[in-house]
Amino acid sequence: MTQYILRRVLIAIPTLLVISFVIFAVLAMAPGDPLAQFALNPAIPESTRQLIRTQFGLDQPWPIRYVKWLTSLSRGDWGFSFSTKSPVIDIVWQRMPQTLQVVGLAYLIAVCLAIPIGILSAVTQYSIFDNIATFFSFVGFSVPSFFTGILCILLFAVNLKWFPIVYSTTLEVNSLATFGQQVRQMFLPVLVLVVQQTAALTRFMRSSMLDNLSLDYVRTARAKGLSDRVVVVRHVLANSLIPVITLIALGIPTIFAGAIITENLFRVNGLGALLITSINNSDTPVVMALTFIFSILTIIFNLIADIMYGVLDPRVRYG
Repeated sequence: MTQYILRRVLIAIPTLLVISFVIFAVLAMAPGDPLAQFALNPAIPESTRQLIRTQFGLDQPWPIRYVKWLTSLSRGDWGFSFSTKSPVIDIVWQRMPQTLQVVGLAYLIAVCLAIPIGILSAVTQYSIFDNIATFFSFVGFSVPSFFTGILCILLFAVNLKWFPIVYSTTLEVNSLATFGQQVRQMFLPVLVLVVQQTAALTRFMRSSMLDNLSLDYVRTARAKGLSDRVVVVRHVLANSLIPVITLIALGIPTIFAGAIITENLFRVNGLGALLITSINNSDTPVVMALTFIFSILTIIFNLIADIMYGVLDPRVRYG
């Protein structure tokens, strides 16, 4: 196992290098000037603009800028934002708690709901519960998150006035009353993410369970006199979780990127909103940092999924 993990880590290093090179090249050749706001200000002379461009290294070819960025990254320096002049890593750490609160909680709830719903739906195939679960899974998976978000805002915030429309990032939780306010403002963005993720995971869980329920080892276990509960929990569930684990693990970095729409819709001041703002301002260092972090998360959780295979399936061996 140790050799396998070490080998995967060594493979991940050149993979991340290639990914970072492609992302940096795309951002460098994309239209837009990071210093466009200075061009609109007549009080800033051309010599000052050129000096600022030189300080940020924008007067050099992008391959040279990439090498410098990579060298700084190896020292733990993510660079400075073109817009705020603040260190990129500080900006990311400031936005991280908001994203983890909303996205992390939503994904945890979605996994806890999807697995039991998918199991019950497969065990009671074609029942009323299965038909209802399948219907809502198709609807939740098909309807885009921005439509679900707008619908929730109109229903629960505008008409019923149960929850606030805009997420307040300045709210400090220091009492029971403020905790209630935090729960209320988190409810709608978490609900939108939970609906979409639960629908997708439920469909995969149900399909995986149905594939295993019809296999020979299930009939053999039942022929030995084992109860349906024991057969499902001890035998079918472990094998059915193997493909679902991949979806859950790889879905973690995906939901961070997918929360961009939800965060902008509810004005959650998280990483998704930061990415959109940075793209609009051509703030290359921030965009580069966020996309590179998403890439690292994808590789890490892909490795975690492979390790979980060995835990769930004894036939999997790592050499």
